[in-house]
Order: sequence, then C-alpha cells, then structure tokens
Amino acid sequence: MVAVIEFAGVTVRRGSTLLLDEVDWFVEEDERWVVLGPNGAGKTTLLQVAAAQLHPTSGVAGILDVVLGTTDVFELRPRIGLTSAVLADRIPRGELVRDVVVSASYGVVGRWREEYADLDHDRAGDLLSEVGAGHLLDRTFGTLSEGERKRVQIARALMTDPELLLLDEPAAGLDLGGREDLVATLSQLALDPDSPATVLVSHHVEEIPPGFTHALLLRGGRVVDSGPVEEVVTAETLSETFGMPLLLRREDDRFAARRRPAQRVAQP
Repeated sequence: MVAVIEFAGVTVRRGSTLLLDEVDWFVEEDERWVVLGPNGAGKTTLLQVAAAQLHPTSGVAGILDVVLGTTDVFELRPRIGLTSAVLADRIPRGELVRDVVVSASYGVVGRWREEYADLDHDRAGDLLSEVGAGHLLDRTFGTLSEGERKRVQIARALMTDPELLLLDEPAAGLDLGGREDLVATLSQLALDPDSPATVLVSHHVEEIPPGFTHALLLRGGRVVDSGPVEEVVTAETLSETFGMPLLLRREDDRFAARRRPAQRVAQP
C-alpha cells in the first residue's frame, strides 16, 4: 500500500511551548485513523501539519508522497479534504449550501465570480445526498443546525475527490442525536473502499465510527500508542492517555469509557 502520511520525529515548538514531541506516524491509503487525547495533547497541531497548514519545527513530515518544506503547499492542499471549526467560521452565513460545497472546486470560501460547470453542481448535489444533506441544497448555511453544518462541511471536504480526508472534532457541539447521525455517516464513508484515507480527531471514544481501523493516542505532544484500534484502544492505554483510571466497554463495534470507581475501604 502507498503511504499518505509519513512523519518521522515531527516536533512543533511555539516559543518555549512544545506542542508535538518527536512524533512518528505512518498512514496508508486504505486506513481510517482516529486521533484521541485530552485537551492540549497536540491533536489539532498534528492535524494542521497533516493538512500542510503548519510546518514542523524539526523532523520530516511526508504527505501524499511529498515532504513539507520541499514542495508548493498551494499545490498540495487541494489534494487534502479538511473540516475544522476554523474553516466553518469563515463560511458566510448567507451562502447557499450548494455554493458552500461547489466552491471547494476553486479552494475558496464564499462564491464570487467563479463559474462552475453543471458537472460540478451535480457532484455537489450527489455528495450532499451521500452525507444525508441533499435536502439542504437551497438553504443558507446560517440557517442550519450544528449537525447539518457538519454534514455540509464533510460534503465540501469531499468535493475535490481528495486523497486524504482530515476531520478535526466533527462531533464537537452536537447533541446525542446529532452525534449518532454523524457517526453513522462517517461509518458509511469509512466502510466504502473508494473513500480516501481518513483521520478523525476526537476527545471521546464514543465518537469512533465502526469501520475505523487504527488509533493514535496523544498526551502532552507525545505518542502514547498507535496501531490497530483493537490493540491500541484499551482501558490501560486510555487511562495513561487521559491521566485517570478508566473502564472501557466495546459493543457492536462502538466504544464507551467512564472513570473507574474508587475502591471502597472496608470498615472494621
């Protein structure tokens, strides 16, 4: 298989703060990864490097067979589909959903004077239908619920037929129903052999969709463990990652975690 991400000793510093500390990571084209860790673990920084939005301070970051620092990132970025809260905040609230998605063809946010072929509009409509948002075509982005906005962003990220799909906390801010709908959508994408290699960042094991194959656990910018989900997502590794004793349950390819109750001391 072809590697889509190859990180060797990737380190990111901002002043005296160490955000990533010598991260090694290898992602192949048929893999679907979840990146887990507490706040401040370095998850979003890791995704920014993988999206060619941020260069490492040291180490080598290979993305889609090119090395950051040796290539034009403006040629690399269109090959990567990205959803994030920062990108969502840039989308004009009065923009039609159809235009939010189709404008990804030019890598712009907000329609201006670009012209799109019928083929582009057809693809945008098909992608919205694929993620369960086909009925939103003529709505404006600002009128959508948080869950609907997440689906539209995923359709937009897929518009250019990317070779790598990066999802930064897509379930953040969703209620239980919205989260479950999104997890089901992401599971369908993960199980589709024609879908691109995918990386999902999350705080919660409950948000790991069935079909995701690998996990990377981060704490304090360092890798706690990485590899196949069934080997990496365990009570022991999660306890180390989140700094507390945790219980883990897996049922129907879904995970659930909670804090381990404190041992009661028997009274004499």
